Amino acid sequence: MHEVRGKDGVGAVMDSMELERQRGITIQSASTYTTWRGHTINLIDTPGHVDFTVEVERALRVLDGAVLILCAVGGVQSQTLTVDRQMKRYKVPNVAFINKVDRLDANPDRVLRQMRDKLQYHAAFVNIPIGLESKNVGIIDLVTEKAVYFDEPQGLTIREEEIPKEMVAEAKDRRAEMIEHLANADEEIGEAYLLEGSLSVDQLKAGIRRATLAHRFTPVLVGTALRNRGVQPLMDAVVDYLPNPSEIPHFALFEKDGETTKIPLDGSRTSDAPYLGLAFKLEASKFGQLTYTRVYQGCLKRGESVRNTRTGKKVRVPRLGRMNVDTFEELEAVYAGDIAALFGVDCASGDTLVSPNTPMEKLSMESMYIPEPVVSMSITPVDKHNVDAFSKGLARFTKEDPTFRLQHDIESGQALVSGMGELHLEIYAQRLAREYNAPCVLGKPKVAFRETLLEAVEFDYLHKKQSGGAGQYGRVIGVLEPLPAELNTQVVFSDETVGTNIPKHYVPAIETGFRNLCNAGGSLCGAKVVGVRFRLQDGAHHCVDSSDWSFQLAAEGAMRQAFAEGKWTILEPIMLVECVAPAEFHGQLLSSVTRRNGLIVDTDVSNTQARVVAEVRRSSTKLFSKKQ
Repeated sequence: MHEVRGKDGVGAVMDSMELERQRGITIQSASTYTTWRGHTINLIDTPGHVDFTVEVERALRVLDGAVLILCAVGGVQSQTLTVDRQMKRYKVPNVAFINKVDRLDANPDRVLRQMRDKLQYHAAFVNIPIGLESKNVGIIDLVTEKAVYFDEPQGLTIREEEIPKEMVAEAKDRRAEMIEHLANADEEIGEAYLLEGSLSVDQLKAGIRRATLAHRFTPVLVGTALRNRGVQPLMDAVVDYLPNPSEIPHFALFEKDGETTKIPLDGSRTSDAPYLGLAFKLEASKFGQLTYTRVYQGCLKRGESVRNTRTGKKVRVPRLGRMNVDTFEELEAVYAGDIAALFGVDCASGDTLVSPNTPMEKLSMESMYIPEPVVSMSITPVDKHNVDAFSKGLARFTKEDPTFRLQHDIESGQALVSGMGELHLEIYAQRLAREYNAPCVLGKPKVAFRETLLEAVEFDYLHKKQSGGAGQYGRVIGVLEPLPAELNTQVVFSDETVGTNIPKHYVPAIETGFRNLCNAGGSLCGAKVVGVRFRLQDGAHHCVDSSDWSFQLAAEGAMRQAFAEGKWTILEPIMLVECVAPAEFHGQLLSSVTRRNGLIVDTDVSNTQARVVAEVRRSSTKLFSKKQ
C-alpha cells in the first residue's frame, strides 16, 4: 500500500492485472484494507474510465464514504460528472483530493471553481499547496494553521513548521473562506461565525465532519501521490470526516402483498444479530468463484451456511477471508462493516446472503443500478477449434460483468457483444486471448436493412411442369402493393378471389410461398422484404396436376416477377438517440448529430447539462459513444 507507481513505473499496486499494468489504467475494482490511527479502513480502488462505470457503481453501493480524486491539470472531466451522479444516487458522503499538484500547468484553484460550478459542490480547501509544479514542497493545513513538509524516504517523514511568511496572507484568506463556507453548511459553526468568536481545531473538525456527513459540505485536500505528499493528511481526513459503518443507517426490504417495508439493520460489530450481507462482485480465481460481499449485520464464521434469498438455496462457506488486491487472507469470522471474500458460494451479483432458519430469510437488500450497454460489436473466434474456450470465457465475463452482454443475431447469424464502450469490448477481447487462448476479432455489426416496394405492381404467373406422371400446375393473378408508412415493417396477405378458379384449400400454400420469399430476401441487397401487401385476385388450377406445392411455387414465381418489374428501395433502421453532455458542449452535440444527417427531435439546456434527442440512421450511431 505504500508503493505508488503510475505510468512512470510498472503500474500501481492496486492494478494487479497484466493489462492494467501495460495500459496504465484501472480496469477492475480492487479491494484491500489498511490501518490508520487505530482504525481499520476497507479500500476499493475503482476505474476512472467511463467504460468501466459498473465497477464504480457496485463499489459505491456498498461503501460508506468516498474520496473523489481529481487531477490538478485536467480538473472536472466527463467521468467526474458520472461518478458524482453515482455518489448522489447512493448518498455517499465524500472528501475531494486534488492530485498531481507537482505537474506542469497544475491549478487547484481552477479545479475548485469547476467543482462549485459543474458539480454544484459547497466545497472549500482544508489545505493548500506550498508551491506548484516543480516548486511544490509541502502543504499548509488551514485547520491547524501549520505548514506540513514530507521528507525522505518517500515522503514518509512528516515535519510541521510555521507557515512561510510569504504565504501567511494567502493562508488567512483561504482559512476565512473555508470557515465562511462551513458556516453556511453547519449551524454550530454558523452561530460562532456570526458571534465573531474564535474557533478551535476540534470545533472546526467536528463542524466539517457534521457538514460532510449531511452532504452539505465537501472538504478539498491537495497533494501529489507520486511523491507521497499530502497522502497522510488525506488518510487523517478519511478518519476525521468520513463515517464509520455504525453511523450510516442501513435498511433491508421486506415485501408482502405487493408492499415493501424498510427494516433497519443492526450495524454493531457483534454476533448477537443474524447475519446479512450483499454480494456485489464476482470474480473467477485460481481457487474458484470469488464472491465479494459487504456485511451489513451480524457475524459470519468460516464453515457456516448462508441462504441466498433470491434462489432460496442454502450453501456452506468453506473459505472466508479478505482480499489485499490479489492476495487472499484467511479469516475465522467477519463482522458488520467488513468487505469479505467468500469461496464456493454460487450466487449472482446483487444477491442477498443471510443466516438460514432466521427471520432474515424474508429480507433482501436493494440491488445496485446497472446501466444499459451503449455499443454493440460482432465477435468471432479466429480459430474455430477454440470455440469451447471462447464460449467458456464469454460465459464467465457475462456473469462477472452485468454491463457486458452476449446475444445471437438470428438475421445475420453473428454473435454480438454489448458493453459501455469500444475500450470495454476491446479489453474483454484481449482477455479472451490471454486467459483462454481464444483470440477473436471484433467487427462492426451488420445493419438489418429491409427492402420495400414504392409503387404497386401487377403479377400474373403460371407455374406449369410436366414430368411423366402427375405434373405441377398453378396460376396466380393479383397485385403487390406497398403498405402505409406506419405499417412498413409488416407483410400482409389478402385473399380477394371469387369463385372456384383457385380452390380455397390452396390459398394457405400461396400465402406460405409469398412469406417464404419475403424472408429469403429481395433482389437489391438480399434483405428481408417488408411493407407489402399480396392481393390474390384470381388464378387457375388443374383438377389433376394442381397441389399445395404447385401453388406455393407459383406464389414464389409471382414474387420474383414483381422483383423484376417493380420499383424497389432499401430501408435502413432509424435509432432514437439521446445525447447528454455538459452544457458548454451543446453546440458540439448539435453539430455531431447533424454531421450524421440526424433529425433533431428535442433539445434543452439546464444549468449544468445539455440534452439532444434525435433520429439517426443505425449505421451512423456506431461512434456516438466515443469522444467527439
